[in-house]
Amino acid sequence: MSGQPMLKFVTVERDMPEKRSADMRREDFDEIYAEYAETKAKEQSSRCSQCGVPYCQSHCPLHNNIPDWLRLTAEGRLQEAYEVSQATNTFPEICGRICPQDRLCEGNCVIEQSGHGTVTIGAVEKYITDTAWEKGWVLPISPAQERAESVGIIGAGPGGLAAADVLRRAGVQVTVYDRYDRAGGLLIYGIPGFKLEKDVVMRRNDQLAQGGVTFKLNTSVGEDVTFADLRAQHDAVIIATGVYKSREIEAPGVGGKGLVRAIDFLTASNRKNFGDAVPEFDSGELNAAGKRVVVIGGGDTAMDCVRTSVRQGATSVKCLYRRDRANMPGSQREVQNAEEEGVVFEWLSAPKGFIGDPVTGVMVQKMRLGAPDATGRQAPEVIEGADYVEGADIVIMALGFEAEALPSLWDEPALPVTRWGTIKAEFTSGATELDGVYAVGDIVRGASLVVWAIRDGRDCADAILSRFGAAALAAE
Repeated sequence: MSGQPMLKFVTVERDMPEKRSADMRREDFDEIYAEYAETKAKEQSSRCSQCGVPYCQSHCPLHNNIPDWLRLTAEGRLQEAYEVSQATNTFPEICGRICPQDRLCEGNCVIEQSGHGTVTIGAVEKYITDTAWEKGWVLPISPAQERAESVGIIGAGPGGLAAADVLRRAGVQVTVYDRYDRAGGLLIYGIPGFKLEKDVVMRRNDQLAQGGVTFKLNTSVGEDVTFADLRAQHDAVIIATGVYKSREIEAPGVGGKGLVRAIDFLTASNRKNFGDAVPEFDSGELNAAGKRVVVIGGGDTAMDCVRTSVRQGATSVKCLYRRDRANMPGSQREVQNAEEEGVVFEWLSAPKGFIGDPVTGVMVQKMRLGAPDATGRQAPEVIEGADYVEGADIVIMALGFEAEALPSLWDEPALPVTRWGTIKAEFTSGATELDGVYAVGDIVRGASLVVWAIRDGRDCADAILSRFGAAALAAE
Protein backbone atom coordinates (compact mmCIF):
# COMPACT_ATOMS: atom_id res chain seq x y z
CA MET A 1 0.00 0.00 0.00
CA SER A 2 1.29 3.42 -0.89
CA GLY A 3 2.74 5.35 2.04
CA GLN A 4 2.80 2.31 4.34
CA PRO A 5 6.03 0.64 5.52
CA MET A 6 6.60 -2.80 3.99
CA LEU A 7 6.58 -5.73 6.37
CA LYS A 8 9.90 -7.52 6.69
CA PHE A 9 10.34 -11.18 7.50
CA VAL A 10 13.28 -12.94 9.09
CA THR A 11 14.21 -16.55 8.37
CA VAL A 12 15.40 -18.24 11.54
CA GLU A 13 17.61 -21.36 11.43
CA ARG A 14 16.13 -24.38 13.24
CA ASP A 15 19.21 -24.87 15.38
CA MET A 16 19.42 -21.20 16.36
CA PRO A 17 19.23 -20.69 20.16
CA GLU A 18 15.74 -19.67 21.28
CA LYS A 19 16.91 -16.47 22.96
CA ARG A 20 18.67 -15.30 19.80
CA SER A 21 15.53 -16.04 17.79
CA ALA A 22 13.41 -14.02 20.24
CA ASP A 23 15.89 -11.14 20.14
CA MET A 24 15.77 -11.06 16.34
CA ARG A 25 11.98 -11.15 16.33
CA ARG A 26 11.91 -8.29 18.83
CA GLU A 27 14.42 -6.22 16.88
CA ASP A 28 12.45 -6.81 13.69
CA PHE A 29 9.21 -5.79 15.39
CA ASP A 30 10.82 -2.65 16.82
CA GLU A 31 12.07 -1.67 13.36
CA ILE A 32 8.68 -2.22 11.76
CA TYR A 33 6.89 -0.37 14.56
CA ALA A 34 9.32 2.57 14.39
CA GLU A 35 8.71 2.92 10.65
CA TYR A 36 4.96 2.67 11.16
CA ALA A 37 4.97 5.24 14.00
CA GLU A 38 6.98 7.68 11.92
CA THR A 39 4.64 7.25 8.97
CA LYS A 40 1.53 7.76 11.10
CA ALA A 41 3.02 10.80 12.86
CA LYS A 42 3.80 12.48 9.54
CA GLU A 43 0.41 11.49 8.14
CA GLN A 44 -1.53 12.90 11.08
CA SER A 45 0.62 16.03 11.35
CA SER A 46 0.10 16.81 7.68
CA ARG A 47 -3.67 16.85 8.31
CA CYS A 48 -3.35 19.98 10.45
CA SER A 49 -5.04 22.82 8.59
CA GLN A 50 -2.71 25.44 10.14
CA CYS A 51 -5.82 27.50 10.82
CA GLY A 52 -5.53 31.18 11.63
CA VAL A 53 -7.16 30.72 15.03
CA PRO A 54 -5.55 27.63 16.57
CA TYR A 55 -8.27 26.46 18.97
CA CYS A 56 -6.13 23.44 19.84
CA GLN A 57 -3.51 25.78 21.30
CA SER A 58 -5.96 28.04 23.13
CA HIS A 59 -7.66 25.02 24.73
CA CYS A 60 -4.37 23.57 25.97
CA PRO A 61 -3.69 24.69 29.56
CA LEU A 62 0.00 25.06 28.66
CA HIS A 63 -0.81 26.87 25.39
CA ASN A 64 1.55 24.54 23.58
CA ASN A 65 2.45 25.73 20.09
CA ILE A 66 0.73 22.72 18.56
CA PRO A 67 0.40 23.90 14.93
CA ASP A 68 4.11 24.64 14.65
CA TRP A 69 5.34 21.31 15.99
CA LEU A 70 2.78 19.48 13.86
CA ARG A 71 4.10 21.29 10.77
CA LEU A 72 7.70 20.47 11.67
CA THR A 73 6.76 16.81 12.22
CA ALA A 74 5.03 16.64 8.85
CA GLU A 75 8.23 18.00 7.28
CA GLY A 76 10.35 15.39 9.05
CA ARG A 77 12.09 17.98 11.26
CA LEU A 78 11.54 16.04 14.47
CA GLN A 79 14.28 17.58 16.59
CA GLU A 80 12.95 21.06 15.91
CA ALA A 81 9.43 19.79 16.63
CA TYR A 82 10.61 18.48 20.00
CA GLU A 83 12.34 21.76 20.85
CA VAL A 84 9.11 23.68 20.14
CA SER A 85 7.07 21.15 22.15
CA GLN A 86 9.29 21.13 25.25
CA ALA A 87 9.60 24.93 25.30
CA THR A 88 6.18 25.18 26.97
CA ASN A 89 5.75 21.70 28.48
CA THR A 90 8.03 20.17 31.09
CA PHE A 91 6.75 16.62 30.47
CA PRO A 92 5.35 16.35 26.91
CA GLU A 93 5.75 12.56 26.77
CA ILE A 94 3.55 12.27 29.88
CA CYS A 95 0.88 14.67 28.62
CA GLY A 96 0.86 12.90 25.28
CA ARG A 97 -0.08 9.70 27.09
CA ILE A 98 -2.57 10.79 29.74
CA CYS A 99 -4.05 14.18 28.85
CA PRO A 100 -7.78 13.98 28.01
CA GLN A 101 -7.14 15.35 24.53
CA ASP A 102 -10.75 14.69 23.58
CA ARG A 103 -11.75 17.42 26.05
CA LEU A 104 -8.85 19.77 25.28
CA CYS A 105 -6.77 20.16 22.12
CA GLU A 106 -8.17 17.39 19.94
CA GLY A 107 -11.77 18.07 20.93
CA ASN A 108 -11.38 21.65 19.72
CA CYS A 109 -9.49 20.85 16.50
CA VAL A 110 -11.10 22.69 13.56
CA ILE A 111 -10.99 19.51 11.47
CA GLU A 112 -12.79 17.62 14.25
CA GLN A 113 -15.43 20.35 14.48
CA SER A 114 -16.01 20.11 10.72
CA GLY A 115 -16.71 16.40 11.03
CA HIS A 116 -13.56 14.97 9.43
CA GLY A 117 -11.94 13.49 12.54
CA THR A 118 -9.38 15.20 14.72
CA VAL A 119 -5.64 15.26 14.26
CA THR A 120 -4.26 12.80 16.84
CA ILE A 121 -2.26 15.47 18.64
CA GLY A 122 -1.52 13.46 21.77
CA ALA A 123 -0.10 10.50 19.86
CA VAL A 124 2.15 12.79 17.83
CA GLU A 125 3.34 14.58 20.98
CA LYS A 126 4.21 11.24 22.56
CA TYR A 127 6.05 10.11 19.43
CA ILE A 128 8.09 13.31 19.16
CA THR A 129 9.33 13.16 22.76
CA ASP A 130 9.94 9.40 22.81
CA THR A 131 12.06 9.89 19.69
CA ALA A 132 13.90 12.78 21.35
CA TRP A 133 14.86 10.56 24.30
CA GLU A 134 15.95 7.78 21.94
CA LYS A 135 18.06 10.11 19.79
CA GLY A 136 19.64 11.94 22.74
CA TRP A 137 17.99 15.27 22.01
CA VAL A 138 16.74 15.61 25.61
CA LEU A 139 19.58 17.53 27.19
CA PRO A 140 20.58 17.19 30.86
CA ILE A 141 19.78 19.96 33.29
CA SER A 142 22.90 22.10 33.43
CA PRO A 143 22.45 25.60 34.91
CA ALA A 144 24.69 28.25 33.41
CA GLN A 145 25.26 29.67 36.89
CA GLU A 146 24.45 28.49 40.40
CA ARG A 147 22.36 30.72 42.63
CA ALA A 148 22.42 30.92 46.40
CA GLU A 149 18.62 30.91 46.84
CA SER A 150 16.97 27.74 48.04
CA VAL A 151 13.43 26.47 47.44
CA GLY A 152 11.74 23.60 49.28
CA ILE A 153 8.93 21.81 47.43
CA ILE A 154 6.46 19.69 49.39
CA GLY A 155 5.14 17.02 47.06
CA ALA A 156 6.82 15.21 44.18
CA GLY A 157 3.82 15.12 41.87
CA PRO A 158 3.63 16.80 38.45
CA GLY A 159 3.17 20.33 39.85
CA GLY A 160 6.11 20.06 42.22
CA LEU A 161 8.37 18.40 39.67
CA ALA A 162 7.53 20.97 36.99
CA ALA A 163 8.46 23.78 39.39
CA ALA A 164 11.65 21.94 40.37
CA ASP A 165 12.67 21.64 36.72
CA VAL A 166 12.24 25.35 35.96
CA LEU A 167 13.94 26.49 39.17
CA ARG A 168 16.88 24.12 38.86
CA ARG A 169 17.57 25.13 35.25
CA ALA A 170 17.88 28.69 36.57
CA GLY A 171 20.48 27.56 39.11
CA VAL A 172 18.27 27.66 42.22
CA GLN A 173 18.98 25.07 44.92
CA VAL A 174 15.93 22.81 45.03
CA THR A 175 14.89 20.18 47.58
CA VAL A 176 11.75 18.10 47.02
CA TYR A 177 10.09 16.44 50.03
CA ASP A 178 7.61 13.60 49.59
CA ARG A 179 6.06 11.11 51.98
CA TYR A 180 6.24 8.24 49.49
CA ASP A 181 9.25 6.16 48.54
CA ARG A 182 9.23 7.17 44.86
CA ALA A 183 8.85 10.58 43.28
CA GLY A 184 5.98 11.18 40.88
CA GLY A 185 2.87 11.28 43.05
CA LEU A 186 -0.19 10.00 41.22
CA LEU A 187 1.92 9.60 38.08
CA ILE A 188 3.59 6.69 39.87
CA TYR A 189 0.96 5.25 42.19
CA GLY A 190 -2.38 6.57 40.92
CA ILE A 191 -2.29 6.10 37.14
CA PRO A 192 -2.07 2.52 35.82
CA GLY A 193 1.01 1.42 33.95
CA PHE A 194 -0.97 0.54 30.80
CA LYS A 195 -1.74 4.27 30.44
CA LEU A 196 1.57 5.65 31.69
CA GLU A 197 4.62 3.41 31.72
CA LYS A 198 6.48 3.97 34.97
CA ASP A 199 9.90 4.05 33.36
CA VAL A 200 8.75 7.18 31.53
CA VAL A 201 8.22 8.93 34.87
CA MET A 202 11.34 7.50 36.50
CA ARG A 203 13.40 8.74 33.56
CA ARG A 204 12.33 12.30 34.33
CA ASN A 205 12.97 11.78 38.04
CA ASP A 206 16.50 10.63 37.21
CA GLN A 207 17.03 13.66 34.99
CA LEU A 208 16.05 15.99 37.84
CA ALA A 209 18.24 14.17 40.37
CA GLN A 210 21.23 14.15 38.02
CA GLY A 211 20.61 17.85 37.38
CA GLY A 212 21.04 18.68 41.04
CA VAL A 213 17.54 18.44 42.53
CA THR A 214 17.68 16.87 46.00
CA PHE A 215 14.91 14.38 46.79
CA LYS A 216 14.03 13.64 50.40
CA LEU A 217 11.58 10.76 50.10
CA ASN A 218 9.75 8.91 52.88
CA THR A 219 9.56 12.32 54.54
CA SER A 220 6.23 13.39 55.98
CA VAL A 221 5.80 17.06 56.79
CA GLY A 222 4.34 17.39 60.26
CA GLU A 223 5.99 14.18 61.41
CA ASP A 224 9.55 13.88 60.09
CA VAL A 225 10.03 17.61 59.60
CA THR A 226 7.91 20.60 60.58
CA PHE A 227 6.52 23.14 58.17
CA ALA A 228 8.12 25.87 60.25
CA ASP A 229 11.52 24.20 59.83
CA LEU A 230 11.11 24.11 56.05
CA ARG A 231 10.26 27.81 55.97
CA ALA A 232 13.36 28.52 58.02
CA GLN A 233 15.61 26.38 55.80
CA HIS A 234 14.48 27.75 52.44
CA ASP A 235 13.98 31.15 50.85
CA ALA A 236 10.64 29.97 49.47
CA VAL A 237 8.41 26.93 49.95
CA ILE A 238 6.02 25.49 47.37
CA ILE A 239 3.13 23.31 48.57
CA ALA A 240 2.33 20.77 45.86
CA THR A 241 0.83 17.95 47.89
CA GLY A 242 -2.17 17.25 45.69
CA VAL A 243 -5.42 16.00 47.23
CA TYR A 244 -5.40 12.43 48.54
CA LYS A 245 -8.30 12.27 50.97
CA SER A 246 -10.97 10.04 49.40
CA ARG A 247 -14.56 11.22 49.46
CA GLU A 248 -16.73 8.91 51.51
CA ILE A 249 -20.27 7.68 51.03
CA GLU A 250 -22.85 7.37 53.79
CA ALA A 251 -24.98 4.29 53.34
CA PRO A 252 -25.89 1.08 55.17
CA GLY A 253 -23.07 -1.44 55.05
CA VAL A 254 -20.24 1.08 54.65
CA GLY A 255 -17.15 -0.14 56.47
CA GLY A 256 -17.64 -3.77 55.60
CA LYS A 257 -14.91 -5.94 54.13
CA GLY A 258 -14.67 -5.74 50.36
CA LEU A 259 -15.39 -2.02 50.14
CA VAL A 260 -12.11 -0.35 49.16
CA ARG A 261 -10.90 3.10 48.20
CA ALA A 262 -9.81 3.69 44.60
CA ILE A 263 -6.44 5.13 45.65
CA ASP A 264 -5.66 2.05 47.73
CA PHE A 265 -6.66 -0.29 44.90
CA LEU A 266 -4.59 1.54 42.27
CA THR A 267 -1.58 2.00 44.55
CA ALA A 268 -1.52 -1.71 45.39
CA SER A 269 -1.63 -2.60 41.71
CA ASN A 270 1.16 -0.20 40.79
CA ARG A 271 3.33 -1.32 43.70
CA LYS A 272 2.86 -4.95 42.67
CA ASN A 273 3.98 -4.07 39.16
CA PHE A 274 7.11 -2.47 40.64
CA GLY A 275 7.83 -5.79 42.37
CA ASP A 276 7.12 -4.44 45.86
CA ALA A 277 5.75 -6.66 48.62
CA VAL A 278 2.01 -5.89 48.80
CA PRO A 279 0.32 -8.14 51.39
CA GLU A 280 -3.13 -6.63 50.74
CA PHE A 281 -2.84 -7.55 47.07
CA ASP A 282 -1.58 -11.06 47.72
CA SER A 283 -4.37 -11.72 50.21
CA GLY A 284 -6.98 -10.70 47.65
CA GLU A 285 -8.16 -7.65 49.60
CA LEU A 286 -6.96 -5.26 46.87
CA ASN A 287 -6.94 -7.70 43.98
CA ALA A 288 -9.81 -8.11 41.50
CA ALA A 289 -8.73 -11.50 40.15
CA GLY A 290 -11.66 -13.91 39.89
CA LYS A 291 -14.12 -11.45 41.41
CA ARG A 292 -17.27 -9.58 40.46
CA VAL A 293 -16.17 -5.95 40.57
CA VAL A 294 -18.41 -2.91 40.98
CA VAL A 295 -16.81 0.53 40.67
CA ILE A 296 -18.75 3.55 41.89
CA GLY A 297 -17.94 6.86 40.19
CA GLY A 298 -17.75 8.53 36.81
CA GLY A 299 -14.36 10.24 36.63
CA ASP A 300 -11.01 9.25 35.17
CA THR A 301 -10.07 7.48 38.42
CA ALA A 302 -13.11 5.24 38.04
CA MET A 303 -12.01 4.43 34.49
CA ASP A 304 -8.55 3.53 35.77
CA CYS A 305 -10.14 1.19 38.31
CA VAL A 306 -12.41 -0.64 35.87
CA ARG A 307 -9.65 -1.11 33.29
CA THR A 308 -7.20 -2.28 35.96
CA SER A 309 -9.79 -4.78 37.20
CA VAL A 310 -10.14 -6.22 33.71
CA ARG A 311 -6.37 -6.70 33.50
CA GLN A 312 -6.26 -8.38 36.89
CA GLY A 313 -8.69 -11.03 35.68
CA ALA A 314 -12.04 -10.02 37.20
CA THR A 315 -14.96 -12.24 36.20
CA SER A 316 -17.13 -9.17 35.59
CA VAL A 317 -16.66 -5.41 35.89
CA LYS A 318 -19.51 -2.93 36.21
CA CYS A 319 -19.44 0.83 36.75
CA LEU A 320 -22.29 2.65 38.50
CA TYR A 321 -22.76 6.33 37.73
CA ARG A 322 -25.68 8.42 38.91
CA ARG A 323 -25.94 10.55 35.77
CA ASP A 324 -26.01 9.58 32.09
CA ARG A 325 -23.12 9.15 29.70
CA ALA A 326 -23.31 12.71 28.35
CA ASN A 327 -22.88 14.12 31.87
CA MET A 328 -20.00 11.88 32.86
CA PRO A 329 -16.99 13.95 34.05
CA GLY A 330 -14.39 11.45 32.84
CA SER A 331 -12.91 11.17 29.37
CA GLN A 332 -15.31 9.77 26.78
CA ARG A 333 -12.32 8.12 25.13
CA GLU A 334 -11.63 6.24 28.35
CA VAL A 335 -15.26 5.13 28.55
CA GLN A 336 -15.04 3.78 25.01
CA ASN A 337 -11.80 1.97 25.81
CA ALA A 338 -13.39 0.41 28.89
CA GLU A 339 -16.46 -0.73 26.95
CA GLU A 340 -14.24 -2.32 24.30
CA GLU A 341 -12.52 -4.23 27.10
CA GLY A 342 -15.81 -5.62 28.40
CA VAL A 343 -16.78 -3.18 31.15
CA VAL A 344 -20.54 -2.70 31.60
CA PHE A 345 -21.77 0.79 32.50
CA GLU A 346 -24.93 1.17 34.52
CA TRP A 347 -25.95 4.75 33.84
CA LEU A 348 -28.37 6.63 36.10
CA SER A 349 -27.57 4.27 38.95
CA ALA A 350 -26.43 5.10 42.47
CA PRO A 351 -25.55 2.96 45.50
CA LYS A 352 -28.16 2.87 48.24
CA GLY A 353 -26.36 0.46 50.52
CA PHE A 354 -24.21 -2.65 50.67
CA ILE A 355 -25.09 -6.22 51.51
CA GLY A 356 -22.90 -8.61 53.47
CA ASP A 357 -19.61 -8.46 55.32
CA PRO A 358 -17.63 -9.37 53.32
CA VAL A 359 -19.70 -7.68 50.66
CA THR A 360 -21.90 -9.78 48.38
CA GLY A 361 -23.89 -7.06 46.65
CA VAL A 362 -24.70 -3.40 46.14
CA MET A 363 -28.22 -2.08 46.64
CA VAL A 364 -28.72 0.12 43.59
CA GLN A 365 -31.32 2.83 43.15
CA LYS A 366 -32.22 3.95 39.64
CA MET A 367 -32.13 7.67 38.90
CA ARG A 368 -33.44 10.16 36.36
CA LEU A 369 -32.17 13.61 35.50
CA GLY A 370 -34.27 16.46 36.84
CA ALA A 371 -33.81 20.21 36.97
CA PRO A 372 -30.29 21.65 36.64
CA ASP A 373 -28.36 22.20 39.87
CA ALA A 374 -26.35 25.28 40.85
CA THR A 375 -23.61 24.41 38.34
CA GLY A 376 -26.05 24.04 35.46
CA ARG A 377 -25.91 20.24 35.40
CA GLN A 378 -29.15 18.31 35.67
CA ALA A 379 -29.56 17.03 39.19
CA PRO A 380 -30.21 13.27 39.52
CA GLU A 381 -33.45 12.24 41.19
CA VAL A 382 -34.39 8.88 42.66
CA ILE A 383 -36.97 6.76 40.83
CA GLU A 384 -39.02 5.25 43.62
CA GLY A 385 -39.52 1.49 43.48
CA ALA A 386 -36.80 0.88 40.90
CA ASP A 387 -34.16 -0.54 43.27
CA TYR A 388 -32.27 -3.74 42.61
CA VAL A 389 -29.24 -5.63 43.92
CA GLU A 390 -26.02 -5.87 41.91
CA GLY A 391 -23.87 -8.82 42.95
CA ALA A 392 -20.30 -7.93 43.94
CA ASP A 393 -17.24 -9.45 45.59
CA ILE A 394 -15.33 -6.18 45.71
CA VAL A 395 -16.66 -2.61 45.51
CA ILE A 396 -14.25 0.17 44.59
CA MET A 397 -15.20 3.67 45.69
CA ALA A 398 -13.99 6.20 43.10
CA LEU A 399 -15.93 9.23 44.28
CA GLY A 400 -13.14 11.80 43.97
CA PHE A 401 -10.62 13.36 46.31
CA GLU A 402 -10.58 16.16 48.86
CA ALA A 403 -7.82 18.15 50.54
CA GLU A 404 -6.37 16.99 53.82
CA ALA A 405 -6.50 19.41 56.77
CA LEU A 406 -3.00 20.79 56.23
CA PRO A 407 -3.15 23.64 58.81
CA SER A 408 -3.73 21.14 61.61
CA LEU A 409 -1.53 18.37 60.18
CA TRP A 410 1.36 20.83 59.83
CA ASP A 411 0.61 22.85 62.96
CA GLU A 412 0.37 26.00 60.87
CA PRO A 413 -3.01 27.63 61.63
CA ALA A 414 -2.06 30.72 59.61
CA LEU A 415 -1.98 28.71 56.37
CA PRO A 416 -4.95 30.15 54.45
CA VAL A 417 -7.48 27.60 53.20
CA THR A 418 -10.90 27.68 51.55
CA ARG A 419 -14.04 26.11 52.97
CA TRP A 420 -13.15 23.02 50.92
CA GLY A 421 -9.74 22.76 52.59
CA THR A 422 -7.78 23.77 49.49
CA ILE A 423 -5.11 26.44 49.90
CA LYS A 424 -5.93 30.02 49.01
CA ALA A 425 -3.34 31.16 46.47
CA GLU A 426 -3.06 33.40 43.44
CA PHE A 427 -3.70 31.36 40.32
CA THR A 428 -1.11 33.26 38.31
CA SER A 429 1.78 32.91 40.75
CA GLY A 430 0.71 30.47 43.45
CA ALA A 431 1.57 33.02 46.14
CA THR A 432 -0.28 32.68 49.45
CA GLU A 433 -0.78 35.21 52.25
CA LEU A 434 2.25 33.73 54.05
CA ASP A 435 5.46 35.39 52.93
CA GLY A 436 7.55 33.09 50.77
CA VAL A 437 4.93 30.32 50.73
CA TYR A 438 3.37 29.23 47.43
CA ALA A 439 0.93 26.51 46.42
CA VAL A 440 0.22 24.82 43.08
CA GLY A 441 -1.85 22.10 41.49
CA ASP A 442 -4.73 20.17 43.02
CA ILE A 443 -4.14 21.53 46.52
CA VAL A 444 -5.25 24.87 45.09
CA ARG A 445 -7.66 23.86 42.31
CA GLY A 446 -9.13 20.74 43.84
CA ALA A 447 -8.83 17.45 41.96
CA SER A 448 -7.90 18.43 38.42
CA LEU A 449 -5.70 17.44 35.48
CA VAL A 450 -1.99 16.71 35.39
CA VAL A 451 -1.53 19.31 32.66
CA TRP A 452 -2.96 22.03 34.92
CA ALA A 453 -0.57 21.04 37.70
CA ILE A 454 2.34 21.34 35.27
CA ARG A 455 1.11 24.77 34.20
CA ASP A 456 0.78 25.89 37.83
CA GLY A 457 4.23 24.60 38.72
CA ARG A 458 5.88 26.41 35.81
CA ASP A 459 4.03 29.67 36.52
CA CYS A 460 4.91 29.50 40.21
CA ALA A 461 8.59 28.87 39.46
CA ASP A 462 8.63 31.89 37.14
CA ALA A 463 7.08 34.02 39.88
CA ILE A 464 9.67 32.88 42.41
CA LEU A 465 12.51 33.59 39.97
CA SER A 466 11.11 37.09 39.46
CA ARG A 467 11.02 37.54 43.22
CA PHE A 468 14.64 36.40 43.54
CA GLY A 469 15.69 38.60 40.65
CA ALA A 470 14.03 41.66 42.15
CA ALA A 471 15.63 40.94 45.53
CA ALA A 472 19.06 40.53 43.92
CA LEU A 473 18.74 43.82 42.07
CA ALA A 474 17.64 45.58 45.24
CA ALA A 475 20.63 44.17 47.11
CA GLU A 476 23.02 45.44 44.48
